[in-house]
Amino acid sequence: MKDLPSCFGENAIQIADSSSSNVSRTSANLVTSVYQCRLRARPCLITLTWNKNLMGPSLSVEIEDSTNQSLCKVDIRPWLFSKKKGSKTVELDDSSDIDMYWDFSSAKFGSGPQPLDSFYFAIVSNKQIVLLLGDMRKEALKKSNAATVNCNAVFVAKRERIFGKKLFFTKAQFHDHGPIHDLMIEFDTINCEDPCLIIRIDAKNAMKVKHLRWKFRGNHTILIDGIPIEVYWDVHNWLFGTSLGSAVFMFKTNMSAEKLWDPIMLHRSHSQSHNLGFSLMLNVWKHE
Repeated sequence: MKDLPSCFGENAIQIADSSSSNVSRTSANLVTSVYQCRLRARPCLITLTWNKNLMGPSLSVEIEDSTNQSLCKVDIRPWLFSKKKGSKTVELDDSSDIDMYWDFSSAKFGSGPQPLDSFYFAIVSNKQIVLLLGDMRKEALKKSNAATVNCNAVFVAKRERIFGKKLFFTKAQFHDHGPIHDLMIEFDTINCEDPCLIIRIDAKNAMKVKHLRWKFRGNHTILIDGIPIEVYWDVHNWLFGTSLGSAVFMFKTNMSAEKLWDPIMLHRSHSQSHNLGFSLMLNVWKHE
């Protein structure tokens, strides 16, 4: 059995959840997405954290260079200030500027903090869009006056909080331009002495782990869209920890997790970036 890849060490993409040990039912829903981009011909990581709590949704944006130096960090709270459409010019640490544009005025949401459609969010540098999210491409181009869409962004990592009792749901896209799949994790405790773990993709059983009290950590390879996906799980907290402890699941493609989360690999040239694969990490809290 391989160890669950460490995504919280010194060489990790910094999307760690500082409050993970103190999560309750009223905690915010968080989804963190990491994109590898090129900004003014230099590699960088753009981290977006979508948040939804009692105050409403918000978005935090951080850009880091190839040395993990933070170039800027911006908080956008359009719902709090009723400004669902807007723009912002941000000065980076190297004295250059970038522009951010967004329109969430018609955005549609599911149960999570990320908008599903009818929105755009764009980052523009030198009249070129380097990151564009959402389905309102024409509106983003018009608003930003961008000359071209130099959108070389590669979606390399995602981290999400999930809450539930015995069934836990999310959606995942495991490669560029691939289909979005429904992912369900079931913690089956019908036999209290021998609980099992079931993972389903699009309502079809992808894997089942029996004898969890002996196999509370492990890994297994499944096929999704013809691509091998390595699945890691750690449900020790569910079985032996406190009621506030979370289980951790990781789904990764292509490269070994150690390479995927290595900044040296992440900051390679764009011509090689398509080989990075994708990593999805889920922190899953079980409510009694």
